[in-house]
Amino acid sequence: MRHGNKVNHLGRKTGHRASMLKNLSNSLISAKRINTTLAKAKVLRTHLEPLITKAVKENTTHSRRTVFSYLQDKESIKELFGVIADKVGDRPGGYLRIIKTGTRIGDGAPTALIEFVDFNDSYQITTKSDAKKKRTRRSGGAKKSTETATAVQQTTPVVTDTATEAVEDVVTTAEEIVDNATESTGDVTNTDSNENKDA
Repeated sequence: MRHGNKVNHLGRKTGHRASMLKNLSNSLISAKRINTTLAKAKVLRTHLEPLITKAVKENTTHSRRTVFSYLQDKESIKELFGVIADKVGDRPGGYLRIIKTGTRIGDGAPTALIEFVDFNDSYQITTKSDAKKKRTRRSGGAKKSTETATAVQQTTPVVTDTATEAVEDVVTTAEEIVDNATESTGDVTNTDSNENKDA
């Protein structure tokens, strides 16, 4: 029974598992996104995110040597402490994203794409003010920004003007219909009265 066993050993001994995670980590750091099985992606995320946090928090010789003991690749260390740490520096954790991509044809294993969140531009919607603002966990979302309030105030009169114009158009169209109906009814009434006079 596996009560309380939260570590997925992936069917490998410790040395094999450590070298596999090292190779996957180096590939992910250099390519920014890789395809693998879902189980390996989940284990890789728990293995690599603490190393990214160490790279983001302090760029010291000690932290570089600590991360190097896991990765054993100088180019990956340069990339991690340079480009990646600069790009993900304001993010409070959650540096990697796992996207399920179906099953593998040969054995039916569930596959996934694992990637750095900040290196995929298709999912990001940022403005110039959001790019420089550092986010914290206790940001307090209750306060409204002045930009949002002014944007709402600027769009509200436009909406009401458009609505009043639409109502006025409907009213004038209705008045024209009533006038046309009255004119046609008046013609019918005049013809009826003329027939009554002839009789």
